[in-house]
Amino acid sequence: MPTRHAGLNRIDTAEPGRRTAAAVFNAYSSVIGRYDLLEREQEQQLARRWQETRDGDAANALITSHLRLAAKVARTYKGYGLPFADLMAEANLGLVIAASRFEPDRNSRFSTYATWWIKAAIHEYILRSWSLVKIGTTAAQKKLFFRLRGEMRRVGQGGMARLTPDVAEAIATKLEVSAREVMEMDCRLHGDLSLNARVGGDEQGTEWEALLVDEASDAETILADQDQMEHRTDALRIALNGLTARERRVLEARRLAEHPPTLDQLARELSISSERVRQIEIRAFAKVRRAAIRATEEPAAARGQERRVAPSQSSPNCSGSVSSARRSPRRERSRGRDAELVFI
Repeated sequence: MPTRHAGLNRIDTAEPGRRTAAAVFNAYSSVIGRYDLLEREQEQQLARRWQETRDGDAANALITSHLRLAAKVARTYKGYGLPFADLMAEANLGLVIAASRFEPDRNSRFSTYATWWIKAAIHEYILRSWSLVKIGTTAAQKKLFFRLRGEMRRVGQGGMARLTPDVAEAIATKLEVSAREVMEMDCRLHGDLSLNARVGGDEQGTEWEALLVDEASDAETILADQDQMEHRTDALRIALNGLTARERRVLEARRLAEHPPTLDQLARELSISSERVRQIEIRAFAKVRRAAIRATEEPAAARGQERRVAPSQSSPNCSGSVSSARRSPRRERSRGRDAELVFI
């Protein structure tokens, strides 16, 4: 459907820097005011011509006759601080969509139908442009975004109410959302804050970015945890390889399964008694525990040996370091045993 009109080219090509919002709107209003309003029968005839023959002139006539309606709706959203020219452009886009989908046989005026599409287009534009973070993804959040300020003014009896927990709870009850969503939306309505902004507005102050605390683990800790998990996994694999097929089946079923079977169920599966299954479980667990401890102690002992050798080569008088190195294998052995017990 054509969306450009010869009568609007003068406003579209004007330099935005030389015109204020009021001047642009006045000039735009004088142009769109030249188009006559349509009667109900005329609207239906134009809509049918567009639907049946895709007549561009009929679509243009239907759209241009309601440009004043789009501008009127756009003016009600000036309080959001967005460029008014963009609001009018989005309103006209909604008007075009309405003209393409209008069904004249439903016995309704085009202006009534188009108003909803104009508002929908403006709402989507405001939600996209308000913040770098996407907001208003659900119908409840969109309703909260556009009605929160009005509800706060009503609670404040004309003035803007201060959003306290009681006020948030009252608004949440009325809009059928949670109080937490009300508090979060109030923060979002204040707009984005640059991380490079100075605290208190002082040029010599600290940037907000410097005050943020990263609670995530550092790279060294993450690498150490991954290394420890790999050692535990290798130790368990080595320990399981030392079991017989029946011992491994019982241990995996009783100790490693998310929903372990009962002793009676395993006894029927293996054609042995429940007591025998219990004995196999205890013996298999003991074997795995001993093998896992050995597999964990070997790298720990190797690291301890490296610590004992390094001080003697660099400084023969470092008795404190040698003593500490002599104690480290025992600590590593105890640490590995505790870790393996938790893992198993």
